[in-house]
Amino acid sequence: MEETLKLLYQLQKIDNKLDDVNESKGDLPNIVASLEEQFSSLNNQIGAKREYIDSFVASRNKADDDVQNFEEKLKRYKDQQYKVRSNKEYDAITKEIETTQDSIKTLTKQFEDFENQMSVAKNELTELEAKQKEIEEALTEKKSELVEVSKATDDEEEKYTKERKKVTAHISAQYLSKYTMIREHRGRVTVAIIRKNSCSGCGNRIPPQHIMEIRKNEKLYLCQHCGRIIVSDELAQQVVVE
Repeated sequence: MEETLKLLYQLQKIDNKLDDVNESKGDLPNIVASLEEQFSSLNNQIGAKREYIDSFVASRNKADDDVQNFEEKLKRYKDQQYKVRSNKEYDAITKEIETTQDSIKTLTKQFEDFENQMSVAKNELTELEAKQKEIEEALTEKKSELVEVSKATDDEEEKYTKERKKVTAHISAQYLSKYTMIREHRGRVTVAIIRKNSCSGCGNRIPPQHIMEIRKNEKLYLCQHCGRIIVSDELAQQVVVE
């Protein structure tokens, strides 16, 4: 168990080193991630808007074709109107002419509506594309800055990442899961030490009998106040991470 406690404390020190490396990059990773998300969202919106416009183009073209077909039909009806031989035929042709004229009127209105909606959608598309271009330029700039910053930290990050893999390989899944859970809730100080008979993570006083148990290094002890893993200061001094 003593070896496991040393490994857990060593893991915390390595994770803190990695935190320092990431902090040296400032907000750049978050900014880049946010810009990438915005770019992707705009890309989806632009794709949807283009499909929307295409649907109106198809509907407008169909309305236009239908208008032409009805206009040709209207012309034929008018020609027939002068060739009828009875009032009944005349009335029937007249009714067909009126129906066709109504259809042309309706389709012409649809055509104009489709044109107007397409115009609005095209303006919206132009705005989205302009916004996406701005985001793309900002993203390119921030990615370049992040690359430059990362150059100075890549070696350190690689070094500590490799050390972390080596350490975690020797920690059981049970204890590694416990460590991870605590770190998610408590941050940098996951494994605290005894400092002035108290937990160095929260400052809560540790009962003398518990301090004696902790210094035996025989089991995993959690602070009764903050839930952090506690190891003795003597054990912690044996762990070095450069």
